[in-house]
Amino acid sequence: MTSSRAYLSDLFSLDGRVAVVTGGSSGIGRAVAGALARAGAKTVLVARKRAELAAAAEELTADGCAAAWASGDLSTRTGVRAAAEEAAAVFGEPDILVNSAGINLRPPMGELGEDVWDTTMAVNLEAPFLLGQRFGPGMAERGFGRIIHITSQQAHRAFVQSGAYGVSKGALESLARSQAEAWSPYGVTCNTLVPGFVMTPLNARLSSDPERVAALAARTMTGRNGLAEDFAGAAVFLASRASAYVTGQSVHVDGGFSVH
Repeated sequence: MTSSRAYLSDLFSLDGRVAVVTGGSSGIGRAVAGALARAGAKTVLVARKRAELAAAAEELTADGCAAAWASGDLSTRTGVRAAAEEAAAVFGEPDILVNSAGINLRPPMGELGEDVWDTTMAVNLEAPFLLGQRFGPGMAERGFGRIIHITSQQAHRAFVQSGAYGVSKGALESLARSQAEAWSPYGVTCNTLVPGFVMTPLNARLSSDPERVAALAARTMTGRNGLAEDFAGAAVFLASRASAYVTGQSVHVDGGFSVH
């Protein structure tokens, strides 16, 4: 191995690590899971849809990665706990937890019912909390851990009917800071990646409006909307040894959207 490769491997390699990625069957979660697996982590994808999970995992194993999947319902506490145990049983307790699973139900505020509120908070906020409670202390005991949440511009600003979704993502960033305060003294960093507008299934409603898509691209500094693969490098960085002194942060991967 050349000296530069050895240096980069020492900084960024995830060889020997175990990762659990919720929402790993599609969108940003799938791209992040692929990046972690290709960087060397044994990676378990967690989501609801078995066919999509199997396809995503098979793509990675065909590439020579160690990947598997666990189907689970993250909208209930029982479902979260069952998914966590199933995921941990594959390769062992995770060193890396990525919370990318989310739902995006945004009726107008005046029509926002308690059912939508409860479901949004359960999937977008409570599941990451419960998974952190399940895996964070073990990471701290072992002296290494990485918790990465995927949030949203709506954690910071309201637009296109943020509703309960924006509230859940804002709270998720606060959760990352609380987790960082608790576990960073023991080698566990907790951060969030903040996307701009990304063309994923979660944003299907907006993606179907060409004028809105073009307007959102114009709000960036790069002149384009995001792609799921734009998150690969940032995810590997936050999951690796290289980011040991980065914790409690919201890292915007948005083409400058948030500062333009």
